[in-house]
Amino acid sequence: MRFRAHETFFIRKGWLYKGMKNVVNNTTVFMGNKGNPMDILGIGANMVKSLRYWLQAVKLTTEPPQGKKYQTLTPFGEIVYKNDKYIEEIGTLWFLHYNLATNESDATAWYYFFNEFNRSEFTREDYVKQLNTYIMLKGSEVSERSLDDDFNCIISTYVPRIKSNPGKVHPESNIDCPFGELSLVDIVNKKTKTYKKSVPKLDSIDPLVILAAIVDQAAGNTQIKISSIQNDKCNAGKVFNLDIITLTSLLNKLEHMGYIKVIRTAGLDYIDIIREIDFLGCVREYYARINK
Repeated sequence: MRFRAHETFFIRKGWLYKGMKNVVNNTTVFMGNKGNPMDILGIGANMVKSLRYWLQAVKLTTEPPQGKKYQTLTPFGEIVYKNDKYIEEIGTLWFLHYNLATNESDATAWYYFFNEFNRSEFTREDYVKQLNTYIMLKGSEVSERSLDDDFNCIISTYVPRIKSNPGKVHPESNIDCPFGELSLVDIVNKKTKTYKKSVPKLDSIDPLVILAAIVDQAAGNTQIKISSIQNDKCNAGKVFNLDIITLTSLLNKLEHMGYIKVIRTAGLDYIDIIREIDFLGCVREYYARINK
């Protein structure tokens, strides 16, 4: 488990491109072997630490666990850098969000928020209290300040500041996190600071994003219950806040595209994956489709 590794900074627009570009140019840019990383990246010391963390948390880059430290693009990162290095496509944001929300070891608060925390409406106190219980049951202990900072960072990640402070934020501000475009979290009551998980709009999610999550969690199985897709930890329903109507519509689209077959029988609805494809294959086919 890992908490507050973001140094209280959420992902800013342009950060991930800046990080990938400089890692491609110099695998030790964050280690300072060839110049001051603050000068090279144009951000402060704590932001450098934060960006180094975020690149790995969304699985664009990786570092060896032991020995000399350096950073390289992951196979996923290579596909993104080749096809959408500026992170302009909403499908890219969905893939990045999936990687973040399923990363229990490096982004524990994000994993817990989407997969374990079942309240649809909540306050900071609700979330921190339940997360703290989860941590203690795992035999660990984390300061409440760190959990508060993680909660604040989650809200800043998914709620655009124009919503939380409309009078103080210019509509074209680039300080927001691009993940706000996914509309996964919204404000219920500003005065009480109550939030809710939101079901995203159907047309904002490419069916291949859903298929990527399904095949990644299927671990080679080609027959999966629809109830598992909706309710299992790290699967599409949990990670993308999907209700059964939205999920069913996306599965029907995938069936029409020839990737799956939806089987409905008495008491058991499931899908058959009829095309051999893995997570990275879904990412590649997503970019092939939008680049046509």
